Amino acid sequence: MTKNRICLWYDKQAEEAARFYAETFPDSAVGKIIRAPGDFPDGHQGDVLVVEFTVLGIHCMGLNGGPQFRHTEAFSFQISTDNQEETDRYWNAIVGNGGQESECGWCKDKWGLSWQITPRVLMDAMREGGTTAKRAFDAMMTMRKIDVAKIEAAIRG
Repeated sequence: MTKNRICLWYDKQAEEAARFYAETFPDSAVGKIIRAPGDFPDGHQGDVLVVEFTVLGIHCMGLNGGPQFRHTEAFSFQISTDNQEETDRYWNAIVGNGGQESECGWCKDKWGLSWQITPRVLMDAMREGGTTAKRAFDAMMTMRKIDVAKIEAAIRG
């Protein structure tokens, strides 16, 4: 068992979410599914209570805790992509499966979990700093899904 993992709270959809992540991202899988040994405030004995899963090598646990708590942008998975094709693939999988677009490469999946689909070229420019970072940042601020060609053009000036 992993010593540390991320626990994500769901309202009865942890298994569905884990299976979607495993189908969408490499180095991802659904692990042990633990059923409730007795009734609990938002479920019954035998309901799926916990789903162990991995997303891009990150160990996670989905807890079907009920409707009390919702995901917010205060937590997100940041996915570094190598090119426009990979950016499009992840963005379209999340948004096209009942998700929602946001600004600057952010989107939410249908369970409300936030994702940053971020091409490496953008983060490399930000790390460089100075005018290169400023041009890349200004271009990003006009986008929803990141357009790699526009970021590269902004970097070149």
